[in-house]
Amino acid sequence: MWHAGGCHCGRVRFEVEAPAHLSVADCNCSICAKSGFLHLIVEKARFRLLSGEDSLTLYQFNTGTARHLFCKVCGVKSFYVPRSFPEGYSVNARCLDGGTVTGMTVQPFDGREWEKNVAHLAQPS
Repeated sequence: MWHAGGCHCGRVRFEVEAPAHLSVADCNCSICAKSGFLHLIVEKARFRLLSGEDSLTLYQFNTGTARHLFCKVCGVKSFYVPRSFPEGYSVNARCLDGGTVTGMTVQPFDGREWEKNVAHLAQPS
């Protein structure tokens, strides 16, 4: 099914195809722990940016592989291109609109030891 979502101010809007019951990862790396990001990893074909491309700003650090995309108006990162799956997206499950998600299974992920644990990350939904 398709779930709609977006940033806080509404300028960035997207849709993502995923099951009604989501399996997400709760990462404890420096950026995810500070932002409360719950990762729903999806293939590019299952993600559609509907509006707000011009409102996105890019932040990169460390290896520069991940493309952290934030709304430059409200500051919310509702999705990004992750280092673990650069050919897809990680959607913040907390940024999905209500009404289509029936539940979430949250798996902890030790992102502080990313290199050692990346093989254990959930594959795209």
